[in-house]
Amino acid sequence: MKIAIPTKDNLVDDHFGHCQYFSIATVDNNKIVDIEEVPSPNGCGCKTDIVGTLRNKGVTVMLAGNMGQGAVNKINNANIRVIRGCSGPIEDVIQSYIKGEAIDSKIVCDSHSSHNNKEDHQCSHH
Repeated sequence: MKIAIPTKDNLVDDHFGHCQYFSIATVDNNKIVDIEEVPSPNGCGCKTDIVGTLRNKGVTVMLAGNMGQGAVNKINNANIRVIRGCSGPIEDVIQSYIKGEAIDSKIVCDSHSSHNNKEDHQCSHH
């Protein structure tokens, strides 16, 4: 199984679309056997082909902080399961998923004042 995590400084990034890079963990027999870093494309993640790249690498699950509904739809359409509301060191988050403890928060980030400037990004969580 391959799990993608939007990452910044080895932690789950708060927002899929503007992460520093993606960590792709290969899990076999409930153990992490490899973690690969994939550079994040410039621009908002939902407007790039990062989802296709992750799918081509065999990713079937994404453990994320938060993301907009457009990104959730795009990822789900690539047959990648999204679990939002994750936070902390990526290896801890992966272990939580392996143990069945990761639950999708179903919170979507639904307001962008600018897709090009992370500092202007605003989220409205309900």
